[in-house]
Amino acid sequence: MPIISSFEKLRLKFPGTKKLLFEDLSLSFKKGEKVLLLGPSGCGKSTLLQALSGLIPNSIEVPIKFDRCTYPDSWGFVFQDPDTQFCMPYADEEIAFVLENLQVPREQMPKRISELLSLVGLDLNDSHSRIHTFSGGMKQRLAIASVLAIDPEVLFFDEPTAMLDSEGTKKIWETVKKISADKTVIIVEHKIEHVIDFIDRIILFDAAGTIIADGRPESVFNSYRTEFEKYGIWFPGVWDQYKATAPTYKTTDFQIKRELFLENFKGFRNKETKIKIKHAEAESADWIAVTGKNGAGKSTLLLSLIQLLKTSGTYQVNGRNITRNKDISSEAGFVFQNPELQFVANTVFDELAITFRQKHDGEELIEKKVSELLMLFNLANQRDLHPYQLSMGQKRRLSVATAVAQNPAILLLDEPTFGQDSKNTFAVLELLESYRKSGHIIIMATHDRQIIQHFATKVWNVIDSEVVVKEAKIPTAAEAGHAYSI
Repeated sequence: MPIISSFEKLRLKFPGTKKLLFEDLSLSFKKGEKVLLLGPSGCGKSTLLQALSGLIPNSIEVPIKFDRCTYPDSWGFVFQDPDTQFCMPYADEEIAFVLENLQVPREQMPKRISELLSLVGLDLNDSHSRIHTFSGGMKQRLAIASVLAIDPEVLFFDEPTAMLDSEGTKKIWETVKKISADKTVIIVEHKIEHVIDFIDRIILFDAAGTIIADGRPESVFNSYRTEFEKYGIWFPGVWDQYKATAPTYKTTDFQIKRELFLENFKGFRNKETKIKIKHAEAESADWIAVTGKNGAGKSTLLLSLIQLLKTSGTYQVNGRNITRNKDISSEAGFVFQNPELQFVANTVFDELAITFRQKHDGEELIEKKVSELLMLFNLANQRDLHPYQLSMGQKRRLSVATAVAQNPAILLLDEPTFGQDSKNTFAVLELLESYRKSGHIIIMATHDRQIIQHFATKVWNVIDSEVVVKEAKIPTAAEAGHAYSI
């Protein structure tokens, strides 16, 4: 089969970094191959996809050198963050923009748009809906639909189902398998159980972006188990292995008792009720998993609790009424689904230092505190980079670190583990568990049934914009909309 995409002796270096990301990396892909790229967070998988497509350096200016390369004639790219690839404000216009460039007659567009939306399971009452009102999972479906409209010979997927629930993830990969029999598909994906029967080759990278294995899936999994464990790469059975050796934390005596109380609480978007809770409570050392299908209202709930959306009803923290963001900002830390929304500084170090500078800590103490957080969240080597230069997994860890730095009574997190390798996922979860055991309240939106089972003390299940409180009861897979359980 002909080579459709390749590099010989690829070298790449981001501005502000001292080391090359890839050093004389050579690899090639044949027409029709289905390839999975695996490696720890930050090893360069997403960057490699962008280089293979030509986005780097043609659209993204990054210094790059190579002896020889082959670019595909036509390709489609689905990013980790769907917002980065939208051109239009409305869903139908986003797909129509692609069809227009393909010179599809206008009268044929409505039917084709409807077919593509159905193909990815994006059920809209009106296809002319504003994209900014969509949940992260709905946006990801739309991004995939717009790429499928191109019908390219090569598909680059950079964790295309990271924000999707179990049902959505399954449907997306079933669709990809159905339409890509004769296409080359190159995938970065942590939820490997959904693609393991589809791929015919795995390329395994170490933390420095060096290829340590390249072969059939069964051969790589069997021969490189030590490397999977060393670099924290997801593999079948990793959760079982973790739970067998997971540390336990003793609950400490609480100096301050923390309580959250909600009664007839509602959150609004444009005067329309988008989330409602009849009654819910939380107290010190609660870990509340917020579950539900994409678009049910999980993110809306968190945004309402942090008072970034208009609300009504009774909302109290430690007996004090909460009616605006100023009332809750000193009590709660927030981690957005899109971490870039909360970055304000030009370096990773300064992003973490902001909280301590606001407290007027001395520079020597700030250096000590920030350095500790950088080590804790495995970001020490990235301290001088701009936050936007980080991988998605690193951005997620930085966003959690900035929230933890505030030492809030309540920590609100929106899917904080997506895009993470197993090592960093477990490290973040253990840190949050330690934080909870010291008396803090964690409220965390997640699809991951393993996290719900192993860490949650309570479950708030969101069904059609209404929160159903399930004390100490783990929801079924369908209820949780869980993402994966490898």
